[in-house]
Amino acid sequence: MSVIRAVFVACLAAIALAEPTTYFREDFDAGWKSRWVESTHKGAEQGKFAWTAGKFYNDAEKDKGLQTTQDARFYGISAKFDKPFTNEGKTLIIQFTVKHEQEIDCGGGYIKLFSSDLDQKNMHGESPYYIMFGPDICGYSTKKVHVIFNYKGKNLLIKKEIRCKDDTLSHLYTLIVRPDNTYEVKIDNKKEESGKLDDDWDFLAPKKIKDPEAKKPEDWDDREKLDDPEDTKPEDWDKAEHIPDPEAKKPEDWDDEMDGEWEPPMIDNPEYKGEWKPKQITNPAYKGAWVHPEIDNPEYAADDSLYRYSDIGAIGFDLWQVKSGTIFDNMLITDDEKFAEEVGEETWGKAKDGEKKMKDKFDEEERKKREEEEKKRKDEEKKDDGGAEEEEDEDDDDEDGDKDKEDKDDSETAEDKADDASQKDEL
Repeated sequence: MSVIRAVFVACLAAIALAEPTTYFREDFDAGWKSRWVESTHKGAEQGKFAWTAGKFYNDAEKDKGLQTTQDARFYGISAKFDKPFTNEGKTLIIQFTVKHEQEIDCGGGYIKLFSSDLDQKNMHGESPYYIMFGPDICGYSTKKVHVIFNYKGKNLLIKKEIRCKDDTLSHLYTLIVRPDNTYEVKIDNKKEESGKLDDDWDFLAPKKIKDPEAKKPEDWDDREKLDDPEDTKPEDWDKAEHIPDPEAKKPEDWDDEMDGEWEPPMIDNPEYKGEWKPKQITNPAYKGAWVHPEIDNPEYAADDSLYRYSDIGAIGFDLWQVKSGTIFDNMLITDDEKFAEEVGEETWGKAKDGEKKMKDKFDEEERKKREEEEKKRKDEEKKDDGGAEEEEDEDDDDEDGDKDKEDKDDSETAEDKADDASQKDEL
């Protein structure tokens, strides 16, 4: 009986060990404000967050997240975990969704993982952090996913370029850091990049360095080609690059005293051959490129714990955005890759199609609205043009009436003169 009990207990322990650990999860429900603290470090320059699903979504309540609301502002907000933890011997997964529904032109969309002693009210860009992860966009040149690790007080940038999504829909960003010092970056639950930490970041000094004692031998000839010593420049090679235009003639009205001595304009010389260079021949003494010998770097020290952080206790957004409107949601910190993938599908995965459908409808309504406004504008312009034409017609009618009146007055004057002449003849 005791054996059966022992086996049962062992099975329970195995199941417990297999259960994923959720260190932090935030879906921004109605009680989110009680868990988050806004920084006041930047004062009036600190932007405000709103709790909203935005202009298009799948579910108006479930899809509510934290949205930046003011252009050209710093944003700082953080939440502490119920209990600080270490990822020693465990996989660490950081996951969240980002929606740049404002068509962001310059601004960050990343999160930071901090130690438990973070001063939340005073959090700012210089606050020490462990990991910075997420998209960053600025103009056409910068559209990348930041993955920055802090190691021995230095923030180390990834040496690879990982392109982020730059449309207006929600996207799921996942960083996986494993205890074997490997990593993986996923977007929308698909792998975008992976590798070894010590390969893709400068955590450690290089294993090999150039031997400072080694020097290239003085007689080492690394010139593959030489000028042919027997090749000489032809006697007729040197020609001026520009010559006076032979067809140009002095203008007839040119005055040498007033205008100075006339000189014809210069043109390209068709016989100009450029700078002469001797032919190249193979260097018989060529030894190849000299390779500087390398030695073991005395400053190199292996570290099997590049991945490890001992006091992970807070998460936050520390951003600058020129154009606001980004919505953050579905945040998860866990130690189980499969669980993170499942949560991603349950949240972002189930919402993406409905969001896209509403976005398409929103875009269509906006298009129709623009067309109606354009039509209205053109109709008003046409109406204004028609009114101007009527006024011109009225002016023309007035001018015609005045002319008829003048003609009538002239006719009446002529008749009066004729009557006066007739009366004189009778007398």
